[in-house]
Amino acid sequence: MELLNDMALFVEVAKAKGFRGASEATGVPNSTLSRRISALEKAIGLRLLHRTTRRVELTEAGQVYFERCKRIVDEARLAHEQLGEMLAQPSGVLRASLPVDFAVIYMAPLIAEFAERYPGIRFDFDLTPRQVDLVSEPFDVAIRIGEPESSHLIARPLASFVQRLYASPSYLKRSGVPMEPADLARHECLNVLRDRPWTLHRGKQSIQVSTSSRFTLNNVGLIRRFATLGMGIVLITDELAADDVAAGRLVRVLPQWQGKPIPVYALTETRLLPAKTQRFIEFLKERLAKNHAGT
Repeated sequence: MELLNDMALFVEVAKAKGFRGASEATGVPNSTLSRRISALEKAIGLRLLHRTTRRVELTEAGQVYFERCKRIVDEARLAHEQLGEMLAQPSGVLRASLPVDFAVIYMAPLIAEFAERYPGIRFDFDLTPRQVDLVSEPFDVAIRIGEPESSHLIARPLASFVQRLYASPSYLKRSGVPMEPADLARHECLNVLRDRPWTLHRGKQSIQVSTSSRFTLNNVGLIRRFATLGMGIVLITDELAADDVAAGRLVRVLPQWQGKPIPVYALTETRLLPAKTQRFIEFLKERLAKNHAGT
């Protein structure tokens, strides 16, 4: 890259027939230009320029070198412009693995907006709960909620979602409203996969409470649905509860307390990503940050 930059500077000096004109064109100081060209001549082992007090002229070797450098620099600039166009309007199939409920409930409008912005991209989404293998399977990116399990993947943070406690009005009418976190031990607390303690925060105060449930589930959407049907209290993100809260099917419980923030990551096998994947990750990070401004 440094050699290509020196070649580009040499082309500008040759075109301007002097260091002052080349300095004005490139913004590189005269002294730096002179030093870089001298280093280039030393590396090649040939004098490329005749320097006078007023101007510089190409030597015979310099003329040959100039013509070749100009062609290389022009091709490099053209390639850069073409890559810029590809980044501006990427195309191809974007293969992504997404969390089922998060994708259906929250990401769907974001994906629709992204698809409208980039009409050249087609989409192949996998919404099964399994953990796809980004190394052996043809996925460009996996969006995951929670800390990544594999250290072999590149994890790019997208957002962090706050968890809060929700229950249906019917459940609270039947079982009572918990007034403090310790009361949750006497309630049906719907968890993912297994009974586990909930760590709740209120400002700098933190407390861990034991939870138990008749149900063992591995799907957040079903947990949320059970909560709307009066089956217990659930700890989920505001985003997943928003529609049910707006419809009156869920209400906040212990509103001054909240669970541990849940991070959202974009996982890829490599840092070198095609334009379609770069744009998708950048878009999600931008929109998620915008949606959570001030929360």
